[in-house]
Amino acid sequence: MTRSLPLPVLTPYLTRMLTLELINQAAARIAGRVHRTPVVTSRSFNEAAGCEVFFKCENLQRAGAFKARGATNKILSLTDDEKKRGVIAVSSGNHAQAVALAAREAGVRAVVAIPEDAPKMKVAATREYGADIRFFDRHKDDRDAFGREIAEREGLVMVPAYDDYLIMAGQGTVALELLVEVPGLDLLVTPVGGGGLIAGCATVAKTLRPGMRVAGVEPATGNDTAQSLAAGTRVNVGVPRTIADGLQAAEPGKLTFEVNRETVDEIVTATDAEILDAMAFLFDRLKIVTEPSGAIGVAALLSGRIAAPRGGHVGVVVSGGNVGVARFAELLKG
Repeated sequence: MTRSLPLPVLTPYLTRMLTLELINQAAARIAGRVHRTPVVTSRSFNEAAGCEVFFKCENLQRAGAFKARGATNKILSLTDDEKKRGVIAVSSGNHAQAVALAAREAGVRAVVAIPEDAPKMKVAATREYGADIRFFDRHKDDRDAFGREIAEREGLVMVPAYDDYLIMAGQGTVALELLVEVPGLDLLVTPVGGGGLIAGCATVAKTLRPGMRVAGVEPATGNDTAQSLAAGTRVNVGVPRTIADGLQAAEPGKLTFEVNRETVDEIVTATDAEILDAMAFLFDRLKIVTEPSGAIGVAALLSGRIAAPRGGHVGVVVSGGNVGVARFAELLKG
């Protein structure tokens, strides 16, 4: 789906709530607590894509994914009373690890609700960071209700995975860094799950470079954001079956949807097979190890699902690398 929007456009409500100023504040707050991840290029990929592509390697971020940015910003913004109460997050893995790490470093108790089928590596890392883990069934339980019940019973502060302006602001620092290194981007591509990463990045892009296109990529089996933008209201597609476990959102967030309907130009999908091809390409040609969710933007470019500007400059967020060696080998054994 391609959407042509007059740019830049932010409603007064959004302008107050998610702005470049808020994202700059997040950048200052988390500086020195998260990595400034590298931007890499590949001649062979440029030849395949027909443009110059710059990979923002959030797979090398602390806790293995961009989620460290939003979680750190949110937890450092809590009041002293909130920090004493402790926090809770509901996550398939990457946000879980990020919250556990940020909470540990801030001296805050963390409870994390994780799906029973989450990758073992992500569960183990979350536990090693000191979080108290509670399991739920992602296909039967209402994850939000599960988390709220624990929060209410134990007096914990919720740290949403994406539907929070401080979380979105933290994630937007990915684009801030990328545009410092490559200010002339024509297109920015990010994965889309609940919509927090693309919301923060699109806000930066449309403010600093209004003519830039912003495209998101979802799993083919879970195109809730594409359907929602087409319908003009949030659509719940159920929990999608996909190898991209970090992108298994059933519907966009309330806040992220309002940001993204104003700032995102295009949403496309990629199949599991295309994601595997991208993971293999990144490993073989760039020596980059990614989890499936982290490679989905690359998959959309390699497969031609996104029309890259011929000879233009494209930024792609490689959002995470939390995949164990056994799982990585299993996925790519074919």
